[in-house]
Amino acid sequence: MTQAITSTDTSRNNLLMVAAGGIVSGILTPLLPALIDHIVGLPGQLRISLIAVPFAVLVFILVRRFSANPLWAAMLAAIITMVAFVCAVNAAIFIEGQTAGAATVMRYLLAGLAGGLVGAGVMALGIGLLPAGPRAAAAWWPMLITGTLAGTLLALDNALGLDQISFLYPVWQAAVAVRLVMVLRS
Repeated sequence: MTQAITSTDTSRNNLLMVAAGGIVSGILTPLLPALIDHIVGLPGQLRISLIAVPFAVLVFILVRRFSANPLWAAMLAAIITMVAFVCAVNAAIFIEGQTAGAATVMRYLLAGLAGGLVGAGVMALGIGLLPAGPRAAAAWWPMLITGTLAGTLLALDNALGLDQISFLYPVWQAAVAVRLVMVLRS
């Protein structure tokens, strides 16, 4: 019985540390565009992918620590995360453009939902194909739902006019990181 309680406490502490890592990476993410803008000659999609480096590093650490994947697979998971970020940003921009004429809050709400779903979906698909990634689609549903719903914070960020700070990134990255660990441990 004591071992079960200790295991639960350790598991809870691990998830809290993962969430804290997601919050830190989410705080760093909106600060990077100003730094990346000083690098001359990078194409637009590569610039966007570099913004995802803090979260990609966190995903690398999580995949390495909480799964039986080899080092190369953890590095591939980090690259997949950067690709997922680019896809999410492009999906959000596309949906926001398609909803021109709608109320601003509605446009950003739909764009956030689309971006959150695409980002979490690309990550789930890519990481699920790694050697030790769970193959059952049902295992990834909580991460997809969490990523999609957390994407709605894009509307809040827009409504508050947040540029250098964001509610979206810390919450989304913390929530998706916790769900990723839960999937990898299952």
